[in-house]
Amino acid sequence: MNNEKNNRIKQLEDKFEQAKKEPWAKKLRIGTGVLWNLFILLIIFAVIGAVFASSVGAGYFASLVAKEPLRTKEELRDQVFNYEETSEMFFADSIYLGKINSDIERRQITLDKVSQYALDAVLATEDEYFEEHKGVVPKAIFRGVFQDVTNSDSQTGGSTLTQQLVKNQILTNEVSYERKAKEILLAMRLEHFMTKDEILEAYLNIIPYGRDVSGQNIAGIETAARGIFGIKAADLSLPQAAYIAGIPQAPYTYTPFYSKNQGIKEREKLMYGVNRMKTVLFRMRDAGYITDAEWKEAKAYDVTKDFRQPSRRATERYPYVTQEIQNRTIEILAKVLAEKDGIDADRFEGDSKIKEKYEIMADRSMRTDGYRIFSTINKELYDKMNEVADSFQYYGYTYTSETVDDESGKTITKQNPVQVGAMMIENHTGQILSFVGGRDYELEAMNHSTQAFRENGSSMKPLLVYAPAIEYGVIGAGSPVVDVKFIGRDGYSPANYFDRELGVLPARESLARSQNVSTVRLYDQIIDRNPIDFLKKMKFKNATDRAGSGLSAALGTMDVSVEENTNAYATFANGGQFIQSYMIERIEDMKGNVVFEHKAEPVEVFSPETSYIITDMMRDVLKGNGTAARLPGLMNFRPDLAAKTGTSQKYGDAWLVGYNPNVSLGVWMGYKKRTTPLYHGYNSGQMHPSERTARLYGQLMNTANTVIPETIKARDTFKRPNGVVTRSFCGISGLAPSAACSSAGLVRSDLFNSKKMVPSKADDSIVSSAAVRVNGKLYQALASTPREFVTSGGVGVTSEYGKRMLGRLGGDASKLLAGRGSYSSSVAGGTFPADNVPPAAVSAGQNGSVLTWTGSSSNDVIGYYIYQNGARIGTVHDGASRSYKVGYGSYYVRAVDITGQLSGPSNTVTNAAPAPKAEPKSDTNSGTKPGTNPETKPDAKPETDAESKPDSKPEATPESKPEPKPEAKPEATPEPKPDAAPAAKE
Repeated sequence: MNNEKNNRIKQLEDKFEQAKKEPWAKKLRIGTGVLWNLFILLIIFAVIGAVFASSVGAGYFASLVAKEPLRTKEELRDQVFNYEETSEMFFADSIYLGKINSDIERRQITLDKVSQYALDAVLATEDEYFEEHKGVVPKAIFRGVFQDVTNSDSQTGGSTLTQQLVKNQILTNEVSYERKAKEILLAMRLEHFMTKDEILEAYLNIIPYGRDVSGQNIAGIETAARGIFGIKAADLSLPQAAYIAGIPQAPYTYTPFYSKNQGIKEREKLMYGVNRMKTVLFRMRDAGYITDAEWKEAKAYDVTKDFRQPSRRATERYPYVTQEIQNRTIEILAKVLAEKDGIDADRFEGDSKIKEKYEIMADRSMRTDGYRIFSTINKELYDKMNEVADSFQYYGYTYTSETVDDESGKTITKQNPVQVGAMMIENHTGQILSFVGGRDYELEAMNHSTQAFRENGSSMKPLLVYAPAIEYGVIGAGSPVVDVKFIGRDGYSPANYFDRELGVLPARESLARSQNVSTVRLYDQIIDRNPIDFLKKMKFKNATDRAGSGLSAALGTMDVSVEENTNAYATFANGGQFIQSYMIERIEDMKGNVVFEHKAEPVEVFSPETSYIITDMMRDVLKGNGTAARLPGLMNFRPDLAAKTGTSQKYGDAWLVGYNPNVSLGVWMGYKKRTTPLYHGYNSGQMHPSERTARLYGQLMNTANTVIPETIKARDTFKRPNGVVTRSFCGISGLAPSAACSSAGLVRSDLFNSKKMVPSKADDSIVSSAAVRVNGKLYQALASTPREFVTSGGVGVTSEYGKRMLGRLGGDASKLLAGRGSYSSSVAGGTFPADNVPPAAVSAGQNGSVLTWTGSSSNDVIGYYIYQNGARIGTVHDGASRSYKVGYGSYYVRAVDITGQLSGPSNTVTNAAPAPKAEPKSDTNSGTKPGTNPETKPDAKPETDAESKPDSKPEATPESKPEPKPEAKPEATPEPKPDAAPAAKE
């Protein structure tokens, strides 16, 4: 066998040798050699070319990244993890409100809180070699370069998750080779400094996902899950996860929502995202993340039914709240940032440029640094109070105006309704529990409870006048104040709402009735002590020395906000301690660290004694003749409440501010333009502004007591400090009671701050006096006053008394005790300023057997004489009915003034006797002799005094209050015997 094999090999060798000798073999050998040499040469050139290209490429790459700084590990990590996060707002008790307005919303999340489906979907779609590569995939890079160079229609991309993270967090979205080169270099470095989990977590927090249901731009998988499906990222199902994972390739194409809250897209456009979801599911199956059965089930699922239904953002649902929280957060963060930079508080507040700089920084920080902002606003109370305000029916008339739009040329009708602002503050903490910002945010975005500054009218009186006067020891609760007109050095002359002077009256009555003249006079007594300082302590923005320098400041001419006014009244409830109102409880950063937390810093403004006394005085505002006497009847519970009304010039503003021991509530109404009046007088048919505020106030308090009864604590009452004492004093002077004052029945008792002032000096004002009544008021009788009109044995006051009470402002002393105050019916004030001119005549008439006549137009008339057939037969005193029972004959009437002068006779009225006829003899005792007047009092009821009729002209600072009933008037008296009367002046 071996020999045969060897023979065959030998034969083959012989044939090969023979073939080599052939000519064609020689040519083949030469050609093969040339080809081989050429192949070797080509390999050499290829290697040289590759080396050259690599060198050029490396050089080009090096040139592209030459300006890229060498970043340290810490720098790279800080930049990667420094992604913006949207700040969030909360109501009280950590109830979620919404997100701060920002360009893009993002919510940070950790990897362990993301659905595994979502993680697998992202990796299968965006980076299938994520676990193996070191930051880049060369094959993908070369593919991308080739596609770019050849301008291929198919652009598959070549960026890993790491590269995308670098692009979004460190570089920009610029399309250039330089940026791509830097991206590759930084991605490889980043892989050395971060774990795969850290890279994946950072990617999931920064990648854009289109828009949420409200049309807001969103980034981060947690924000996408909540914004698109309304669930957490941890709860995403397979189809939902696949849908979200597919969005980043073309965020605004695949997102299911339009921008600016325009709702969900049409079915046709939704299919772009649905088809992309199916592509992601296919890749997940191919990568082995899901089974074939899961793939089939998921791709058949209608994911569109899981999309959130359109809803309004927090800024749309609670525009006033979000606006206010954002504004206050900026103020707080500006101070925090400035303090970090070593800027002290005084420099920050004093340098407007520095303040503006840090406010800009704070605004940016608030929108991008992921703060959690916790407010004091009680959500349920806020909702209910604003429901009350929205449904309130008594605001008043809504004006309209028309303008032409410059662009469209269309006529636009603009409404101008009565605006409203209200705020409730918890007294002992200063927390703003709720507020009403206005009627319609779309119509008027200004928050009228915090941003609108308007004159507070008479609601300023307790703050700037009465409480300071008590604190200074000038008055007690019932001390007499003077309601007599004056003309100041600058011509200033305030008037009361009903334009009547009440003379001397107790301070508490002056405040309850909201008398302007007596308030201004009291302010004049303390103005030199700078009571404006009390307002400064209570943080009134416009409380300057100039603001308090004029007497008109007492009537509330300074602009204040509802928050300021309400916060100041809470000071009384806190026993004189001012506790600044606030809305931001605390601010936390995205890691939960407390950046800011509110801390109360009480400021002592008034003593506890003064606070209790002014509170007790304002209780009277809700009683009797008080300007808010209607309020208790509008409430369904009875708290221990103190309050004050206020209206500004020509009814431009209407206020009602009050408090119980635990909360304070302020209400304001007015038009946008303060020159537009809320009220046009009694004949306008409008509800008085103070009635409107009382109705709204009552409804808001009822609502609060229903929603937060544990805060209102309706049964709590104000506790009287030991330093508040009750002392007796002479009511007309405020001095300690004298024997004369006691005998005259003029002693009063009321509250005093024993640490400041109690009556000690005995009264020396009272003297014996003969009095006469003129226009219903007592004055000292003159020597010439007819005696039948004089009341002897009365009391009067000394001339020094008038000077002391009128003070430096002066005025008519005769009106001190002649007003409609508490003393006008028992004390003769001063001498009436008679004009020494005979009074005007009257006109007489007849009503059956009753003679009647008109009142004399003269102002010094003390009564009337009645004449029959030329002889005087009767006298009617001032205030009695102008009527007299008569028999047969001719009658006329003459008016009598305080000096004893008589008017001319009235027209004559004749009562003719009937013709005689035969009659049976009658009882002689049953008839009445003609010409006699056996009646000692008139038939008719006394007419209402002219003063009791409301004046139709409103005063500068009007209040709504019922006019007191007329006082009892003396009856007509029978004519005295002729020798009892002095000679009257004809």
